[in-house]
Amino acid sequence: MSSPTAAVSKKPARLKADLALLTTSLIWGSAFVAQRLAALQVGVFLFNGLRFLLAALVLFPFAWWARRSKPTAAYSRKEYLVGTAAAGLLLFGGSALQQAGLVFTTASNAGFITGLYVVFIPIFMAVLWRQRQPPAIWGAAGMAALGLYLLSTGGAIRFNPGDLLVLASAVFWAFHVILIGFLVQRLDVLHLAVGQYLVCGLLNMLCGLLFEPWTAMPVAGAWWAVIYTGVVSVGLGYTLQVIGQRQAPPADAAILLSMEAVFAALFGWWLLGEQLNPVQLLGCGIMLAGMLLSQYPVFFNKSASSFSPEGRT
Repeated sequence: MSSPTAAVSKKPARLKADLALLTTSLIWGSAFVAQRLAALQVGVFLFNGLRFLLAALVLFPFAWWARRSKPTAAYSRKEYLVGTAAAGLLLFGGSALQQAGLVFTTASNAGFITGLYVVFIPIFMAVLWRQRQPPAIWGAAGMAALGLYLLSTGGAIRFNPGDLLVLASAVFWAFHVILIGFLVQRLDVLHLAVGQYLVCGLLNMLCGLLFEPWTAMPVAGAWWAVIYTGVVSVGLGYTLQVIGQRQAPPADAAILLSMEAVFAALFGWWLLGEQLNPVQLLGCGIMLAGMLLSQYPVFFNKSASSFSPEGRT
């Protein structure tokens, strides 16, 4: 049993970790505003290509330093290439669908709907990997579906195409987090991050060359969004998340990282003037409750897999 002194000494570390995770949520939530504004000016693939390549560039010196300080890797080059290619492909699909959805929907909607990936993860683990999940997971899925309906339709029988694209991106984010949970047990975290961002960025740039008109003016007008989402959202947000999750209990991480959706709505209201009617607000509340309920095994230490988010915006 730990002594009272040891318990007290852990409190500052836990508080710092919680603050790091809360800051991560704030950064990721605010990034939806930058992505929304960029979506109206720059092509989906060009914007994603620039920001993920920038993120890879920012993290590369840290990965290189880690390699120098610990030069012997326990994994093969083939394992690294296959793992980063798979993660980069999922990241490419999720980021492209999310950014395309932001052309037609609001930052508030996108933030809440993206957060549904924490509900999808245990469902996919149960259906595809036959991993038993507690009944609360299925209740969370029902709440998420009801909340999504209210948020996207406002109670009327219609769906916003942008919301549906973001919902599809949440499926990619869920599989991405599942894969990352597997890969981080085998690969260096920073090397994996740089590799997957590089793959994602190059794929986006290639698709941009093939499918989007290239002009300098839109990019010049959205340069700040590229820098913010590349350096701050991906680079800094990813780093703070790793720092926070080293010390914070899983229950803290589940709650604090779920706040990303709330921050997305607040920044959308503050900076873009986005409004949600009472029915949509009710939908947001139900979705947030479903996200937290999906982390029931984490809160009560039940025997079920729980994956925490890995930097995605």
